[in-house]
Amino acid sequence: MDCHASGHFSNFCSGVCTHGEWDGARVPMLVCQRTLGSLCHSSVLRHDCPYMAKAGGDGIPCRGKKGPKVTPLLALFRHSPSPRCCVPTKQRPQQRSPHKTLTITMSAELSAKVTRTLNKTTPGLQIWRIENMEMVPIPPKTYGNFYEGDAYIILSTHKTGNNFTYDVHFWLGSSSSQDEQGSAAIYTTQMDDYLGGVAVQHREVQGYESDAFRSYFKQGLIYKKGGVASGMKHVETNTYNVRRLLHVKGKKNVMAGEVELSWSSFNLGDVFLLDLGKLIIQWNGPESNRLERLKGMTLAKDIRDRERGGRAQVGVVDGEDEAASPILMKIMEYVLGEKRNIQPAIPDAVVDQKLKSSLKLYQVSEIEGNLLIQEVAIQPLTQDLLKNEDCFILDQGGVKIFVWKGRNSSKEEKRQAMTRALGYIKAKNYPPSTSVETENDGSESAVFRQLFQKWTLPHQSTGFGKTNTVGKIAKVEQVKFDATTLHAKPEMAALHKMVDDGSGEVQVWRIEDLELVPVEGRWLGHFYSGDCYLILYKYLVSSKMHYMIYIWQGRHASPDEITASAYQAVILDQQYNGEPVQVRVTMGKEPAHLMAIFKGRMVVYSGGTSRAGSTAPVPTIRLFQVHGTNEFNTKAFEVPPRASSLNSNDVFILKTQSCCYLWYGKGCSGDEREMARSVADLISKTEKAVIAEGQEPAEFWIALGGKSQYANNKRLQEETIAITPRLFQCSNKTGRFLAMEITNFTQDDLEEDDVFLLDAWDQVYFWIGKDANEAEKEAAAVTVQEYLRTHPGGRDLDTPIVIVKQGYEPPTFTGWFLAWDPLKGTEKKSYEELKAELVNEDNLGQITSEILDAKTVFTANTTLGSISMSTYPLEKLMNVSAEELPSDVNPSRKEDYISDEDFLAVFGMSRQNFAALPQWKQQTLKKEKGLF
Repeated sequence: MDCHASGHFSNFCSGVCTHGEWDGARVPMLVCQRTLGSLCHSSVLRHDCPYMAKAGGDGIPCRGKKGPKVTPLLALFRHSPSPRCCVPTKQRPQQRSPHKTLTITMSAELSAKVTRTLNKTTPGLQIWRIENMEMVPIPPKTYGNFYEGDAYIILSTHKTGNNFTYDVHFWLGSSSSQDEQGSAAIYTTQMDDYLGGVAVQHREVQGYESDAFRSYFKQGLIYKKGGVASGMKHVETNTYNVRRLLHVKGKKNVMAGEVELSWSSFNLGDVFLLDLGKLIIQWNGPESNRLERLKGMTLAKDIRDRERGGRAQVGVVDGEDEAASPILMKIMEYVLGEKRNIQPAIPDAVVDQKLKSSLKLYQVSEIEGNLLIQEVAIQPLTQDLLKNEDCFILDQGGVKIFVWKGRNSSKEEKRQAMTRALGYIKAKNYPPSTSVETENDGSESAVFRQLFQKWTLPHQSTGFGKTNTVGKIAKVEQVKFDATTLHAKPEMAALHKMVDDGSGEVQVWRIEDLELVPVEGRWLGHFYSGDCYLILYKYLVSSKMHYMIYIWQGRHASPDEITASAYQAVILDQQYNGEPVQVRVTMGKEPAHLMAIFKGRMVVYSGGTSRAGSTAPVPTIRLFQVHGTNEFNTKAFEVPPRASSLNSNDVFILKTQSCCYLWYGKGCSGDEREMARSVADLISKTEKAVIAEGQEPAEFWIALGGKSQYANNKRLQEETIAITPRLFQCSNKTGRFLAMEITNFTQDDLEEDDVFLLDAWDQVYFWIGKDANEAEKEAAAVTVQEYLRTHPGGRDLDTPIVIVKQGYEPPTFTGWFLAWDPLKGTEKKSYEELKAELVNEDNLGQITSEILDAKTVFTANTTLGSISMSTYPLEKLMNVSAEELPSDVNPSRKEDYISDEDFLAVFGMSRQNFAALPQWKQQTLKKEKGLF
C-alpha cells in the first residue's frame, strides 16, 4: 500500500504521512509515519530534542550541528491531513497515541467562497472569523468586538498612489482552540499568496496586540466571553438583554475586556463600564486620570450608538465621590452585590526603550533537512545584510520578532516563516504572546524598515526633480519639483522640505556676547563655525504672512552661544505672537530651504568668526568644496587645504593670497560648474583661474602642500531613502511623561493639549498643541534627543529639529498627513463636555425601576413603562421550538417566563446570581437545560 501526505501538510513533508500531536503538557511533538510492506509504522520524535528534528523519510529522531552562534530550534508542524491514511484495509488499525491529534484538512488556496467576499481594491478593513475551520465574514458594524474563544483574520487595505498595500493579521483569542489558531495561520499565508505575496503578515494575541492593529479601532477593542463553540454570534441588531462588566485599559487606543460581574474585578486606577443594555454605567477609579476617563466615555458612547441604536442611557460614577451618584450606586450594588474593598491600582506595563533598540539578525537556512538559525549581526543593521535567496529572523529585544522572506528563497521556506518564528520564540523562552510580523522582500513594512540605518529603494535616482517616497504619501514614483505648487500640494513641500522657493524677506543676526547683532548685507550667506546665527524668513501665502526662524549653530561655537541662540529664538518667536516655525540646524546639516533663501550663494567656513574686532588670524590659503546643481541645493563648504581633500566628482575653489582657482573634477556636471562660479564670487572678488582636472599648474599643487592621492572613483548613483513618517504623542496626563507611537495617523490624532513628535527621518518635527503644558514641552524637547540616541537605526544626533505650533503648520509638516484641512481645528470634546452631552439624569428614575425588577426583559421593543410578564410551566418552554411557544414569550429569554421556584430548580441558583454570570455562561446553561 502506498501512502502520501496530502492537503496543506504536503508543503512540509513529501512522500510520508505526517501529523502533529500534543502531549499532556500541551507541548508539540513531531510524528512521522511511513509504510513498510503492508504495515503502518510510526516513530515519535522527542519534543525535547536539543537541536533540530528532521521530518520525512525514515523519521530520523534527532539531527543537528552544535556550533558557535547556532540557535537550536524545534520544528512545529501544527497542521495535518486527515489521519485516515496509513491504515491498511485488512489490518487492525494502528492504536492511536493518547495525545490529541490535530486533524485539519485544508486546501492550498483560499476557497472561491472566501475570495468572493474579499475585496482587494477597496481601502479599509475586512474581518473574518474562523467557524468550523472556515473563514466567515462578520458584519462591519461589529468590527472591534472579538470573542475570546475565537480566532479572526483581519485584512487592512491601503491605497498608495495607484498601488495597494496590505496588512493581514490573524488574531488569537485567549480561549481559542489550537485547531482554530492553526487554521487562522494557514489562511493568513493563503491570503498573502492570493494578494500576490506583497502583504505584511502579523500574529496578534489577545491583550498584546500591536500598535498597528489597535489603530484600526479608534473607539477601542472589546473582548467578549465565549465564542462560536458556545453559540456566540456577531449580530448587527440592537440588543438590550446584556449584562456585562468591561475593564477599560489603554491610553490612545483602548481595550475593554469582559470580566466577572463582581466588585472583586475593580481596581482604584482604572475605568469600568457596567453594561446593562438600556443603561451603561461608567465607574471611574479614584486614581484614574482624565485621559482614561475620556477614553472610557468615548467607548460608552460608541456602544450606545453602534450596538443600541443610540437608545441606551449613560451614567457616570466617580470613585472618589460615589455619594454624588446614589441612584447609580444602588443599581451597581443590586447587580454586583454589596460593595467590597476595591483592590489597589494596577500599574501599566511599559516596555523599556533599551529593549526596543536591541536588535539581533539571524539567518535561517536548511542543511540536509536541518534548520539552522545563525546570528549574522547586531545593531546598527544595514540593508545589505539581507540576502534575497534566504530568510532571516530579526529579534527586537524579545519585544517583537520579524521574519524576512527573500524573494529567491524557496516556496517552502516562505510558507514556514511563521512556524519558524514561533519555534524561535519557544527556543528563546519568550512569552507565547510575543508579537510576530513576517515581511516579503520588496514589500516591507515601515516598522521593519526603520530598524535599519537607512533603507534605500533599488534602481531609483534622487535629487531635485526626482524624489521618491513610500507609505504615507504615495507609491514609489518620480516627482518633478515645482516650487509654485508647494502650498497647493503640501505633500510636495514635505518631500522636498520646502515651504516656498526662498524668494521671501530675510533677516540675519549673529549671537555676540549672548545678544543678537544684525549681520551686514555684504556678509549674508557667510556662516562661520565659531558663531551661531538666527535667520528670520517671512513669506506670503494668500495675503497672509508666514514666518520661519532658523537657528544655525556652528560646530565650534561655545556652549553659552548655543544656549543663547535657543533663548534668543524664543524671544524672537514671541515678538511674532508665537507664529514662526523654528528649525534647529547643526552646521553641515543645512536643509534645502535654507540654501534656497541664499539662492545657492551660501558659504560655510570651518573656522573663525565674522564678528567685528575678531583677533583670529585669517588663513592665507582656503579650499572650498561646492555641492549642488541649482539655487535650491548649493553651498560651498570649507575643507582642509590639502590635495587629499579633492574629489574628481566635484568642483573646488582654492583661494590664495594671489589667486583664486576653480578646479573642475572630471566627474562634475555643467550645472555644478555653473553654481560653483556663482558662489565663488562670495569667496573672492578676484578673477578666477579655471583648471580642469589633470591640467593643474605647479602653483596649484604648491598651495595645497604638494600632490597626493585623492578620491577619483566614479561616484555611485545617489541612493533613494525610503521615508515613512512616524508620529508619537508626548503627554504627562497619566502622571508621568510618556511617548506613545500612533500608527496609521491622521490630522485627527493631533490633540491640542499635548505635544507630538513627527519623525520624517532627515528632519524631526516637534508639534506643540495650544494647551500643552510647560512640563510637556520641556520633557518632549529632551525626548527628541533621547529618541534619536536610542533609535535602533543609529540616527544622526544632528538631525534638524523643527518646532511647529498648532495653527501655524507649514506645508513641510502638513504634507505628511493625508488630506490635511487647514480650516479644521483639532478641538475635541473634553471629558466634562462629553459627560454633559451623554448623561441625562432625568431618565435614570424610570430605567432604575426597570432594572431593579428582576423579571424585566430588555429587548428592542422594551418601553420605559412598567412591564408585567406571564409565567408558564416548564413543559411549555423546555425543548420547545420558537413556533410552538406561547405568543407572548421571547424565544431568546425563555428563562424569564418560568416561576422563581422552577428557576431555582432548573439552574440551581437565583435569578440574581444567574444574571451575574457572563453572557456566554448563561447561554451554555440555557442550552444544557433546553431553554436556549
